[in-house]
Amino acid sequence: MAKRDKLEIIRDILRIIKDNHGHIKMTPLLRKSNLSSRRFADYKSELLGRKLIKEVEAKKKGKEILITEKGMEFLDKYRAIVNFVSEFDL
Repeated sequence: MAKRDKLEIIRDILRIIKDNHGHIKMTPLLRKSNLSSRRFADYKSELLGRKLIKEVEAKKKGKEILITEKGMEFLDKYRAIVNFVSEFDL
């Protein structure tokens, strides 16, 4: 199995959040992203800084990660690029 590149990991994290109704607790996101704690923390920090996700207090204890409108836009544009590349067999 090939390693995922940075954009694929970002896409995967955002897609996991989106597929969970736009929000998810930290532990399940870490587990589903298939990253080490350290790498996950680095990606989380970058995604927060780029405003693709946000962290909020959950109704129940702990924090949740939410995908932002900008994060949804990233997923749409990523899919368009992948479709473009695939269409031209590049």
